[in-house]
Amino acid sequence: MSDKEIKVPNIGEFKDVEVIEVLVSNGQSVLKNDPLITIESDKSSVEIPASFNGKVKSVNIKVGDKVSEGDLILILESASETKEKIQGKSPIENEFKKIQIIKPEIQQTLINQSKVTNISPASPKARKFARELGVDINQVVGSEKSGRVIEDDIKKFVSSKTKNVEETKENKLNKIKNEFEHSDFGEIEVKDIPRVKKLSSTYLVNSWTTIPHVTNHDEVDITEMEDFRNSLTDMYTGEKKKITPLAFLVKALVVSLKKFPNFNSSIDDIENGKITLKKYFHIGIAVDTQHGLMVPKIRNADNKNISYIGSELKKISDECRNLKIDKKEFFGGSMTITSLGGIGGSFFTPIINYPEVAILGVGKSQAKQILINGKFKVRTILPISLSYDHRIIDGAEAARFNNDLKENLGKNFAYKLAV
Repeated sequence: MSDKEIKVPNIGEFKDVEVIEVLVSNGQSVLKNDPLITIESDKSSVEIPASFNGKVKSVNIKVGDKVSEGDLILILESASETKEKIQGKSPIENEFKKIQIIKPEIQQTLINQSKVTNISPASPKARKFARELGVDINQVVGSEKSGRVIEDDIKKFVSSKTKNVEETKENKLNKIKNEFEHSDFGEIEVKDIPRVKKLSSTYLVNSWTTIPHVTNHDEVDITEMEDFRNSLTDMYTGEKKKITPLAFLVKALVVSLKKFPNFNSSIDDIENGKITLKKYFHIGIAVDTQHGLMVPKIRNADNKNISYIGSELKKISDECRNLKIDKKEFFGGSMTITSLGGIGGSFFTPIINYPEVAILGVGKSQAKQILINGKFKVRTILPISLSYDHRIIDGAEAARFNNDLKENLGKNFAYKLAV
């Protein structure tokens, strides 16, 4: 028996690549071509295999080390190939065969131990995928030849674990629900949930569970905007124009979306790290109806003036309330505005309209005493609540977006929005 060194082979042009996995330990027996370590460069991950059979005497590297061609990986105590190795069987597998005749229950115990101690065969890509999901790949049953694990196996493993957790929660809820009935405590009435609410519930649950929501709250001084809005008259009749503040909000939002394109995007392909930046500006408007909440779109809002947007807001709201709007108008949005201004309230946490990445909640404006240049003045203040997808938008960017929106609704920009 003699010691043999296994070194990093020729890995092309790569130097000082990182060791991301050490797949063997001291005292472990390995066969030729068994994976020993996994290295990762900017372009790919590669497994370094054993050059011959033997028993690991000492491992000379650890996870995080940088290696290049010729660096020592480990030292093997090499031995002549046994009959079991020639036949491609490990000693423990041969022991299974012997024990099976005498004590089948011991065989199962050894199999379980084997699953724990053995390292599942898998490609570097699959191992990386498992690490990103926080999955122990040795717990995953491979579907390929020799039990090799692929990405689909990992996805099924995660799905099964999630399903088990959900079933456990559901069983607990059912146990609680079945213990008592509502009617045990008094008179009740069971009614059908409106169809629109049943349909939207699926989208709301998906959005809330899929998107990590964060909400920034702020206040906007819209005193000059309101003065300007109330001064608008029809050039032919001289009558006052009835344009809601929402029309100004739509135009102001478009200006900010142009400056912050991440807010006008979707990341529905998050698994592959792709973001879809939209070049159009279709603003969703949450409409409160007797059937439930609907969110039609103001298409190409960047090309429409305030008067046209005001008319279109009334049109789509009427179509929603009368159930005459095309289903397609609920899809393909840039960002959504949901306003409680006509009802009341200030700040809230609106749920993002998936697959959009942000939504603007608007409360009811009110007069407030604001200290300006050492003097208190009465100003019209609008509360806003910006919910955003924290996977693509961070807090600093959201704060800057709010600041830009406030400027767009301020005295310097309000009159420009009407154009």
